[in-house]
Amino acid sequence: MAIPQTQPQTQRSVADVLQDIVANIQQIIRPEFRLAQVEIKEKASRASTPAIVLATGVVLGFYGLGFLLLAAVYGLSIVLPVWLSALIVGVVVAIIAGGLVASGLTRLREINPAPEKAVQTVKENVQWAKDQMK
Repeated sequence: MAIPQTQPQTQRSVADVLQDIVANIQQIIRPEFRLAQVEIKEKASRASTPAIVLATGVVLGFYGLGFLLLAAVYGLSIVLPVWLSALIVGVVVAIIAGGLVASGLTRLREINPAPEKAVQTVKENVQWAKDQMK
């Protein structure tokens, strides 16, 4: 907080009062930004290890799925022409992929990445500053 001048004054100028208000608001906001940074870093560090495991599983899953789809094409090619077998498998996979993408996007929209604590304290500080100016 800004320290008031030690000289005796009967009245402070409007510029001095505004300077003090701006200085006080800056001192309030800076720690909130630091809190937001710490919150975001904490969330990112907690998410990094599971994200690596997830990515590894996805890559291996793609390889496994590729071999299973190839086996499905070979299996269908016993009764159907190879091109038709590949087309059937491709259409089925595209339909499943579309459903998974739609589901994933819906769930992703539900996640709020904002640092809730910092946002809440900034709102409280802004309200406090408004109350002080009345």
